[in-house]
Amino acid sequence: MLVDRRTKYINRTKPNGVKVISASQPTDAVLLARAHLSLVAGSCVGEQADLTALSALVAEVGPIEASNRISSGDFVFASKNAMSGGGAVGLARRHLEEIGRCGGRLVVPEDAEWPGERLAPPSEGGRRDRGSGEPLALWVRGPHCLSEFLGKAVAVTGARAASPYGVQVASEFGSDLAANGVTVVAGGAYGIDEAAHRGALTTDGRTVAVLPCGVDVAYPVGNSVLLERISREGLLISEYSPGVVPARQRFLARNRIVAACSDGLVVVEAGRRSGTSYTARITAVLGRVVMAVPGPITSATSVGCLELMRDGRAIPVGSTEDILKALQSRTDGVGGNRTMPASQAVRPEAAS
Repeated sequence: MLVDRRTKYINRTKPNGVKVISASQPTDAVLLARAHLSLVAGSCVGEQADLTALSALVAEVGPIEASNRISSGDFVFASKNAMSGGGAVGLARRHLEEIGRCGGRLVVPEDAEWPGERLAPPSEGGRRDRGSGEPLALWVRGPHCLSEFLGKAVAVTGARAASPYGVQVASEFGSDLAANGVTVVAGGAYGIDEAAHRGALTTDGRTVAVLPCGVDVAYPVGNSVLLERISREGLLISEYSPGVVPARQRFLARNRIVAACSDGLVVVEAGRRSGTSYTARITAVLGRVVMAVPGPITSATSVGCLELMRDGRAIPVGSTEDILKALQSRTDGVGGNRTMPASQAVRPEAAS
């Protein structure tokens, strides 16, 4: 048997103490298959055609059969995939054991903890397409239910080399949003992300860090104490298996998850070409509200925000009240950003 990754809010136990496998509790076979598919997807980074084909396969035949076809060689990728052999299943099993030992778990679409439609991006026609862009699984560390934690969430992100002004604004937004019952989502990075996480924690509020690596990997190293605190009081989540280290394309994938986990995005500071600009594009594709903080026209870290507002791609916000009003307007169907076609969500030259 695999290490039990189930937490108190999804346990189902009969009076005689026997655990019941229900719709909220995926079988070990499903968990192992999803862990294997997570490994395979992680090896497809930068190969969009392979990722699309993998997602389509899982949507067509289900995770167990998809895993079997890949490990047996019946399904062949366009490019070489190091995790497509049978030995990868054994590695996936070890990853499930490792995540259990560090107090984490693998959350899968078959689980009641899965955030459901929030993670399924719309197609070009505006319909939900669960076979394109949705994570195959999420590795999670933290004591809270993922779907409940993301019930009302805002991403606060921006430049790593943030100005004192940006750090102050991000910290205040993080604190005030958390005090209003909003989960603060960010990427755990230096600068704006770090300030937003810390702000949320100062009020004992909710915060989620989406990582470009395994949830057992402290990245960036300088934020290791912060990330460990988030793993105890909030949630760390990642598409990538335990032990996976950051890589350029993984930052872009991380930013996609940040956008998908949130009802809206607040860009506090950003350069002209940055991963934050990509996050804003993906947020617009998802039909979520994009917001930006006005900054000095003389500041390089405000150029990205000013461009977003100038082009009509972001709503200017200067307070937590502005953010909450923008989110409410989206809920009411008034104002906000128009959904951007997915074809316009091109990748930037740099990731943050």
